Amino acid sequence: MHPTAARPQGPVTAADVAAYWNTRIHDLEMTTHPVGTREFFDDLDDYRFDKLHYLPRLVDFNGFAGQRVLEIGCGIGTDLVRFARGGARVTGIDLAQTSIDLARQNFAIHDLHADELRVADGAALPFDQASFDVVYCHGVLQYAADAPAVVAEARRVLRPGGVAIFMVYNRVSWLHAMSKVMKVGLEHGDAPVLKLYSIPEFTALLAPFRNVEIVPERFPVASRLHKGWKATAYNSIFVGTFNAMPKRWVQRYGWHLMAFCRP
Repeated sequence: MHPTAARPQGPVTAADVAAYWNTRIHDLEMTTHPVGTREFFDDLDDYRFDKLHYLPRLVDFNGFAGQRVLEIGCGIGTDLVRFARGGARVTGIDLAQTSIDLARQNFAIHDLHADELRVADGAALPFDQASFDVVYCHGVLQYAADAPAVVAEARRVLRPGGVAIFMVYNRVSWLHAMSKVMKVGLEHGDAPVLKLYSIPEFTALLAPFRNVEIVPERFPVASRLHKGWKATAYNSIFVGTFNAMPKRWVQRYGWHLMAFCRP
């Protein structure tokens, strides 16, 4: 169990966000292996890409060989490892030292190279303008103390012709509605910041980019995280019923809003 965080009084800072994530590892409940072992990293990779099976379909992790990829909020390096395995030159930053230490172990255990893995703030990137071909920021903006600054910095360090890839949680989504109806809190609902976005709000946030495509994704899959009668009802009834509906009816209600942005 993680300690319950007291929400900061007054404006949230990057230091508040860092303090929260330094005591947490996302999806830690999905492995019984010791933190930092190969089995630990492989379990979390397996769980992530089972739950987010859409992700490799939208993001070709093998399609950036030789390109410079920056991940803002790299966590333990799960996605960044996939970019590296596909031949990209990768750099990862995160506010949490815990995450960066584990990302370094992840790369070492899998015998992969990263140009740099370091603690840094996505709202004040320590890189020159136009340094990267790809900026990847999946599931980070909603927890950021200054999301517009992160987007602006991603735009600044992106080379002409490059692509920035973001994901936020959709406020007008099946999962948000389900959490209200079944009174099940959202993961990391106690974080210093957790902001959900509608599609128009997300579009406005991405205003520094001229070309933006938003794709709603992340539809119901059987949950391994929750237990009890609610999980049984969700897995046995809701998942199948929802996914049997015509896609055009439910597309806009995906829990994840993926954005592909070009300068």
